[in-house]
Amino acid sequence: MDMASECCSTQLIDGDGGFNVNGLENFIKEVQLKECGLSYAVVSIMGPQSSGKSTLLNNLFGTNFREMDAFRGRSQTTKGIWMAKGAGIEPLTLVMDLEGTDGRERGEDDTAFEKQSALFALAVSDIVLINMWCHDIGREQAANKPLLKTVFQVMMRLFSPRKTTLIFVIRDKTRTPLEALEPVLREDVQKIWDSVPKPEAHKETPLSEFFNIEVVALSSFEEKEEQFKEQAASLRTRFFHSIAPGGLAGDRRGVVPASGFSFSAQQIWKIIKDNKDLDLPAHKVMVATVRCDEIANEKFCNFTANEEWCQIEEAVQSELVPGFGRKLSAILETCLEGYESEATYFDEKVRTSKRKQLEEKLLQLVLPPFQSVMGHLRSGTLEKFKETFDKALNRGEGFSSAACECAKLYMAQFEEGCADAVIEQAKWDTSKVKEKLKRDIDAHIAALREAKLSELSKVCEKKLNEILSGSMEALLDEANDQTWPAIRELLQRETESAVSEFSSSVSGFELDEQTKEKMIGHLRDHARGIIEAKVKQEAGRVLIRMKDRFETFFSRDADSMPRIWTGKEDIHAITKTARSASLKLLSTMVAVRLDSEPDNIEKSLSTALLGSKSNSTVPDRSITSLADPLASSTWEKVPSSKTLITPIQCKNLWRQFKSETEYSVAQAMAAQEAARRSNNWLPPPWAILALIVLGFNEFMTLLRNPLYLGVIFVGYLVIKALWVQLDISGEFRHGALPGIISLSNKILPTIMNLLKKLAEAGDAPQTNNPHRNPAVGSKSYGSSVSTNGSMSSTSSSAVFSEDTANNSSASKED
Repeated sequence: MDMASECCSTQLIDGDGGFNVNGLENFIKEVQLKECGLSYAVVSIMGPQSSGKSTLLNNLFGTNFREMDAFRGRSQTTKGIWMAKGAGIEPLTLVMDLEGTDGRERGEDDTAFEKQSALFALAVSDIVLINMWCHDIGREQAANKPLLKTVFQVMMRLFSPRKTTLIFVIRDKTRTPLEALEPVLREDVQKIWDSVPKPEAHKETPLSEFFNIEVVALSSFEEKEEQFKEQAASLRTRFFHSIAPGGLAGDRRGVVPASGFSFSAQQIWKIIKDNKDLDLPAHKVMVATVRCDEIANEKFCNFTANEEWCQIEEAVQSELVPGFGRKLSAILETCLEGYESEATYFDEKVRTSKRKQLEEKLLQLVLPPFQSVMGHLRSGTLEKFKETFDKALNRGEGFSSAACECAKLYMAQFEEGCADAVIEQAKWDTSKVKEKLKRDIDAHIAALREAKLSELSKVCEKKLNEILSGSMEALLDEANDQTWPAIRELLQRETESAVSEFSSSVSGFELDEQTKEKMIGHLRDHARGIIEAKVKQEAGRVLIRMKDRFETFFSRDADSMPRIWTGKEDIHAITKTARSASLKLLSTMVAVRLDSEPDNIEKSLSTALLGSKSNSTVPDRSITSLADPLASSTWEKVPSSKTLITPIQCKNLWRQFKSETEYSVAQAMAAQEAARRSNNWLPPPWAILALIVLGFNEFMTLLRNPLYLGVIFVGYLVIKALWVQLDISGEFRHGALPGIISLSNKILPTIMNLLKKLAEAGDAPQTNNPHRNPAVGSKSYGSSVSTNGSMSSTSSSAVFSEDTANNSSASKED
């Protein structure tokens, strides 16, 4: 019962020679053959039809092959080749029941299929049972002789065949002992072997090189069933551990691993059906190739479906995966170990070759993620370097020392990251990525160095620009003989200060002397450029500056106060001084004089433009001499590169300057003439003499009557006060009609103001002395009146004098 339950079978090859692929695959899965590796054995049985082959196998291995029904007559029971698993036998034993030979059902085709099935059995089997009748031993026409010839003939078609165990099972043993039957059987077998045609390589090869011969005898199953079963059970024990050293199985060199058995059997039968010679070593390599390919593909698919691998592959697209190399190495090692465990029994060369291909395929798959990891590692390290480097610079560390320390630190961290990312199986070289990172770090340092140096240069240049531009403004405004020496001194002082500051700032960069000198030279050139640009800019507006300077010297006095033309000033001398100052300014702006080389520019300008003298207030415009020093486009001893204004341009500028300043001179002369006229109020001497002669009588009358003199004096004071209050001379300065209109509007308010002040002055003594005793009697009245009258006159005089003084000062200010 137990043996029957463990047994399962399938038809491997049907009666028409068709290979049952699906049946074999299902059978292999059911008996779990693939897990056996090389620990399995294949036993097959050959023999005449109806010789009890299936019965023998069922008793030996507990199989359930169909047996012949003796009561229904002898006929073909097994068609094709069947396969079953031996029950209860270790290692796993596959049992093949072959179709019987010399059967009447197959007819003439019997020989062809007989040879094909025999060759198949010899190719795949470790042990071949040859079932034969006892009474055929020693007979010339025995039924087993064609079978043996077939076995030996097909054996010759196997290139380098493995050594197979042939067990001759003598059925229906008689009383003749086995010791007597075995020599006869071995002799018959040897004769058959000698009679079989052999290739040249095996003509002298003994039978023992190809086969292990074993002989057993069994009683008749029909007549002595119990004895048969006992003998079969005894024989069964010999199949336990049949593949162990000394076991029944012969040479195991050509055995195919269990996982390749199905494919191997299919290919062997295909070759046999195509009537080709079967090269077992080549077939073994072919089976190993196919199976190793299948195993490798299966492991590759398992790897790609691995959940951890999928997570890693997805994660590396966006970030650095810690422990990437360790994790991936473990997954790869598991995959490769799985391949080795399944392919370990196949041909070593093939197995190694396919492992290498699998490894290359897997590494090709993981290369892009590895490159992504290296990219993340490189970019991350570079960003950290930049951040740390910037912080170090912000702390005030030296540029070169900070760059060296940060680069060393993060290159070491990168190497640690590489060690963490390296896959053991790959042995990929990370030196190129390392070199790329080194180049990136060096490029960043160089770019930052250049930016920092450029920034420092710009700071110094900006500072120079501010200082030099402001100072140049003041120096050029002065425009005297010391202007250019002062500019040269300013340039040298500020340049040296800037160079010193720049040298101190770049000390942390550890620049080589050549680079440092080049940058300092650039800074010096920039300072000179500022001076030259500023002078050139001011030279472009020299005419405006000349006019401003002329107005300064002409319209203001030595105390920088506005000049009032009173008629006493020497306009000619003032004009000459102002023009000389403007010419000094022009000579200063004509050329750049930073090299302290002497020139005669100022002398040439003075000779040409101020050399002619005239008694008139305005300089003479007489024709210049023939030897005009300004009739040239260059200055003597001054290179053209340093010339800002050519002599011809100076001449034109001076002509324009004079034409634009002549109006100011003319205005001054007109103002001076008007001042003279306004200050001359006395009549001519003859008029004064006529007044004295003709007014002598009136004068004497006044002397005789002092009252008239007082009235005249009071009238004079009133008229004087009105004259000052109304500013009559100022009003008529702009013409008679405007003066009359203005005076008509002002005269009434002015008279009212004077009367008001007179009234206030008359009330002042009473207010100031309220407790004074009045005079007694009429005597004091006259004196009182007289006193009050004189006081009133005095007060009026004081009022008129005060108003006159106030208005006089106001008139002067106006």
